[in-house]
Amino acid sequence: MGLDMYLEKRHYVKNWDHMPPERLHQIAITRGGQPTNIAAERISYVVEEVAYWRKANAIHRWFVDNVQDGNDDCGHYSLSADTLRKLVAECDRVLAAPDVAADVLPTREGFFFGGTDYDEYYFAELKMTKSMLEAVLAEPGADEAEYSYHSSW
Repeated sequence: MGLDMYLEKRHYVKNWDHMPPERLHQIAITRGGQPTNIAAERISYVVEEVAYWRKANAIHRWFVDNVQDGNDDCGHYSLSADTLRKLVAECDRVLAAPDVAADVLPTREGFFFGGTDYDEYYFAELKMTKSMLEAVLAEPGADEAEYSYHSSW
């Protein structure tokens, strides 16, 4: 049990001109190379988990405050690539000047949310977040992609 956090990227796959839908559907409906019982003609989206955090409560707090309008309810919340860039910028800011951590990316207490100290684990989470999000943002089509964030505990 604990705070688990997910960033997902949705791909609309119906009627893509540049890739035959049956090829994309074949990828989407096989698991371990075996067919599933999913009807290919009904697939409209494929969802990728592009980032995952465990007990990174400062990052979670940022999403709650900046994407979820303060609602910490484990819902799915849409966001843009520009929003992800803002989080990367905040990580950069704190990593460059650790003394601003409590003001820029404060931790958040919660049941099984992990530690709230501004220690090596906190800064490691910021470095990992920066690395994951920069990789996501470097992908082709990142600016047009549909992203969503959700958490569970």
